[in-house]
Amino acid sequence: MTDQTNAALSYAGAGVDIDAGHALVDRIRPWVQQTRRPGVCGGLGGFGGLFALPAGYQQPVLVSGTDGVGTKLKLALQCQQHATIGIDLVAMCVNDIVVSGAEPLFFLDYYATGKLSVPVAAAVIQGIATGCVQAGCALIGGETAEMPGMYQAEEYDLAGFAVGIVEQADIVQPSRIQSGDVLLGLASSGPHANGYSLIRQVLAVSQADLQQVVGDQPLGEALLTPTRIYVKSLLALLAQVEVHGLAHITGGGLTDNVPRMLPDHYAARIETAAWHWPQLFGWLQQAGGITIPEMLRTFNCGIGMVVAVPPEQAAPAIELLSAAGESVCRLGQVMSAEVSQPHVVYV
Repeated sequence: MTDQTNAALSYAGAGVDIDAGHALVDRIRPWVQQTRRPGVCGGLGGFGGLFALPAGYQQPVLVSGTDGVGTKLKLALQCQQHATIGIDLVAMCVNDIVVSGAEPLFFLDYYATGKLSVPVAAAVIQGIATGCVQAGCALIGGETAEMPGMYQAEEYDLAGFAVGIVEQADIVQPSRIQSGDVLLGLASSGPHANGYSLIRQVLAVSQADLQQVVGDQPLGEALLTPTRIYVKSLLALLAQVEVHGLAHITGGGLTDNVPRMLPDHYAARIETAAWHWPQLFGWLQQAGGITIPEMLRTFNCGIGMVVAVPPEQAAPAIELLSAAGESVCRLGQVMSAEVSQPHVVYV
């Protein structure tokens, strides 16, 4: 088997037409090359991606994450906008593993479709490569499968897999949290890739025009804005500031995700006046008749990541994160609680 054929089968499963596989690999090779970083062994091809662990760790711990983009994909298909959904895929995985303090090393994707469209698949994978560049990780492989009995010809689905590394002593975990820690909120770029089943219901019930302007964007464009990747900003912060906790605000919103970084008998006191909801979330709330508690439990409502730091580290953390391009607010603080279950108190 030639290297080219092997590469095609690595990124386009054996059930895919080999010519289409070759065409796809030819299209994506330059983008994959842009994601290379130290540790990558070889290029596309083979049955598995190879990566050598970085040197210098005393007790290295691998941190893995896998995710998809949920029903945001339905909206991308409806709008025929495939260029950024790959960024969402990477973001949902790498933002999950960086909250442990891990640096993402490599990423793999899985693309399943009814019939392979090389332009569509290439657009998606280019977005994946863009996300990997933003996260500083290598795209070392993937799989494309034609499944006509499972998907309509024009449909596809995505899954992603990321692996990172952290020194065991540097793992960010709930035992670090202390009463009085300051909570910082990092702005999101939109709903990210969560809550789209409800969003699509709101669109259907309201019969909204995706071209109507909400804020300063057409509604459809705002809803397809890719998920913000916080990796480089947070890794820089972790290198310079004592960080006690990190929470990626995904499905479940602030209400369900902030408690995941807290130990028992602790609560997060969040000041609802600390930040302004982006106009898109206000539109969703009004158009869907959604209660505020349900909004906070379903969407990020403008806060995509929460950082817990000691009070004396809050100002340096805000300065560092702002310099890295993040929009930051003082969201609240951690406090002791009589109830054992970690939870959020809104004030």
